[in-house]
Amino acid sequence: MDVSQNMSLLHLVLQASIPVKFVMGLLLAASFMSWWYIFLKLFVIKRAIGNTSRFEAEFWGGADLNAVYHRVSDQPEKAGELERVFEAGFSEFLKLRRQSGAMVNVIMDGTRRAMRAAYQREIDTLESHLAFLATVGSVSPYVGLFGTVWGIMLAFQNLASVAQATLAQVAPGIAEALIATAMGLFAAIPAVVAYNRYTHDLDRLSSRMESFMEEFSNILQRQVAK
Repeated sequence: MDVSQNMSLLHLVLQASIPVKFVMGLLLAASFMSWWYIFLKLFVIKRAIGNTSRFEAEFWGGADLNAVYHRVSDQPEKAGELERVFEAGFSEFLKLRRQSGAMVNVIMDGTRRAMRAAYQREIDTLESHLAFLATVGSVSPYVGLFGTVWGIMLAFQNLASVAQATLAQVAPGIAEALIATAMGLFAAIPAVVAYNRYTHDLDRLSSRMESFMEEFSNILQRQVAK
C-alpha cells in the first residue's frame, strides 16, 4: 500500500465516504457563500458610512433644509441611508405643517414616526445576510464534527474485518474524517470575524442615525414653535 499516495489531500477527499463527501460539499458551499456576503457587506457598509459622514458634514455645515430636501427627493437613487431618513421626516413635517390647526405635538410625532420607519427600513437592508454569516459561524464546526465522527466510525468499522490493524490501514480513514473538521473551521472563522465586525460597524452607524433623528427633531420643533 502506498501510504503517501493515500494520505494526499485530494485522494483523501475523493476516497471519502458519501456522507463525509456530502458534509465537505456542504461546508465548501457555505464557505463560498460566506465569502461572497463578506465582500458584499464590506462594500455596502463602507459606502453607508461614507454617505452618512458626507451628509452629516453637509447638514451641519449650515445647508438650507429645503435645498437639501429637494436635492434628495429629486434624485432618490443617489441618496444615502441617512439622507432617505431625513427626506422621510422632512416630507412628513411639511405635509403636517400645511394642515390647518395641526398642533405641535401632532406634527412632531408624525415626523418622528416617519423618520423611525425610514430608519428601520435602512437598518434592515444593511443587516441583510448577516444572519447567514452568524449561522455559518455557529453551525459549520458542528457540521464538520459530524463528518469527522462519521468518518472515524467507518474507519473503525473497516478494521473489524482486518486480522491485524496497522497505521497504514487506519490513518487514511481518520485523516479524511479530520478534513471535515478543518473545513468546518475554515468556513466558520471568517464568518464569525466578519459578523462581529459588521455588527459593530452597524451599531455605531445606527447610533449616529438615531442621534441625527433626535437633533433634527429638535431643529424642526424650534421652527414650529416660532
